[in-house]
Amino acid sequence: MPYPSALALTLLVEVPLYTVALARAGGVRPARAAAAAVLVNLATHPLLWWSLSRCAAGSAGAGGSGAAYWTAFTAGETAVCAVEAALLRPLTGLRPGGPLPWAASGTANAASVLAGLLAGSLLR
Repeated sequence: MPYPSALALTLLVEVPLYTVALARAGGVRPARAAAAAVLVNLATHPLLWWSLSRCAAGSAGAGGSGAAYWTAFTAGETAVCAVEAALLRPLTGLRPGGPLPWAASGTANAASVLAGLLAGSLLR
């Protein structure tokens, strides 16, 4: 999947999830929640995409089995969840220490990973 399509799919899936979670459970204004969702994705998505693209190219070139890619994928998505959760606090005004940014980030990213895997399998 080309990068612009992947970013669009990620935003299409994650922004509504973040918006609902942050507005309903956190009392964040929906417009602020949606803007925060876009900003955290713009901060993390390009770097993750670049890193995984390099890892995939390296695995393919070395005749790897793909285990290195999936290890990097898991580590990368975990890091993305942590960074997005940390960025949500100052962007939304949520109190430090609460579980909402972590839950919202984990849920949104899991949903977009599933959407990406489904889209990728349908486009082959």
